[in-house]
Amino acid sequence: MRIIAGEARSVPLITPEGLETRPTSDQIKETLFNMMQMYTAGSVFLDLFAGSGQIGCEALSRGAKRAVFVDQGNEPIRCIKHNVEKIKMADRALILKQEAVSGIRTCEAEGIVFDIIFMDPPYEKEMERGILEYLKTSSICTSETLIIVEASKKTDFSYLDILGYDVIKDKLYKNNRHLFIQKKD
Repeated sequence: MRIIAGEARSVPLITPEGLETRPTSDQIKETLFNMMQMYTAGSVFLDLFAGSGQIGCEALSRGAKRAVFVDQGNEPIRCIKHNVEKIKMADRALILKQEAVSGIRTCEAEGIVFDIIFMDPPYEKEMERGILEYLKTSSICTSETLIIVEASKKTDFSYLDILGYDVIKDKLYKNNRHLFIQKKD
């Protein structure tokens, strides 16, 4: 696993050991960042359920001015710290060892507003809905914030309209998807 573009291009990254995290392949990561390239430069980026932090690190490499990484595991936090040091961007990173909603509350208390929120919760545990319900009234995102959810292809998102979200794009892959959404005005 490595940074694929930008300032830290080709820098290798480490991932947490074990089967708890699913590192995003370079090909899918490249597709993801191609779809959000006009949002990334100068953005404030949230990597929720960050795992190794590779998505937030890629955003920093591609010009995000700040990235916040949230994960509750010891091993993921160790990897994130290592990876932001390795790409020489620790000064632009905030790493929170917290459960997702607690991390969001910390960001609210800090007054952080995100341009991009990327979340990659464990598949098929229906955690996405709870986070999206919380985000609909959270001060960390506006109707301009791009929210990207990585999920299993089987994940049901039929509730998004009821929660007040518009689907911008739904990119399907072999086993998963990236759903791009925004709050309705």
